[in-house]
Amino acid sequence: MNNVRTFLVGIVLGIANVIPGVSGGTMAVVFGVYDRLIAAITLNVKKILKDLPFLLLLGAGLVTGIILFSHIVTWLFGRWPYQTNYFFLGIILGSVPFIHVRAKGKGFTPGSWVAIAAGIAVMVAMYFLDSGQESGAVAVTQASPALVAWLVAMGFIAAVTMIIPGISGSFVLLILGAYQTIVQAVSDLNIPLLAPVAAGVIAGLLLGAQLVRFLLGRFHGLTYAAIYGLVIGSLLPVFPGMPAGALALTGSVLALAAGTALSWFFSRTDKAEGAAG
Repeated sequence: MNNVRTFLVGIVLGIANVIPGVSGGTMAVVFGVYDRLIAAITLNVKKILKDLPFLLLLGAGLVTGIILFSHIVTWLFGRWPYQTNYFFLGIILGSVPFIHVRAKGKGFTPGSWVAIAAGIAVMVAMYFLDSGQESGAVAVTQASPALVAWLVAMGFIAAVTMIIPGISGSFVLLILGAYQTIVQAVSDLNIPLLAPVAAGVIAGLLLGAQLVRFLLGRFHGLTYAAIYGLVIGSLLPVFPGMPAGALALTGSVLALAAGTALSWFFSRTDKAEGAAG
């Protein structure tokens, strides 16, 4: 059952990482694999081998989510944007009690409240940075030395932000104008463009995970307080507004309830795994 669950969580992470505004890091926290995942992203071969079955299952699910379900989710956003957004809102809301406990520890300190406020402020700032980025989102399909260097940097930034709960890596790429180029490269399997992105992602994951491990090891309570703020703040960019019409409103409320129940269930049933690492 744990293996099936790990694979399914990987699918959720894959879907989340291709949707601007939805944080893969938040989903990892919600479903209790964040600490273990951060601990496993390392150059330490012994640690990698120890968690290899977990990494392979999670990675297989992530790839499956990206390849098979991203088109479905894109279709859902196009067909039922409010209901789909409300479902993801529910997933985030359902995780709040679990993350609250992790952030609170033995009690909130003044530093904890500052960290929570800082996390919320980061997400509010990112929300206001999203001012019609579609106008500059033109996919580039031909490789050049300058584009390759730029894609390495974009892959690095995406990977670092990807593992920070609350912050959507794809949302950051959208703001930086790289989202359409990378998504088009994935769709076309454009290896000359995907290779530099992959190199940047690998470097970003290794360095970003090392930083997060250090923060969790030295400042566990404050780090989770900041994560708490980021997750709460992430509700703002995901919130699509109030739908018009009774039918759309009813569907959105049901989607919100379904997402909240799903998130709460996974948070409750896997606290032990979330504490591992």
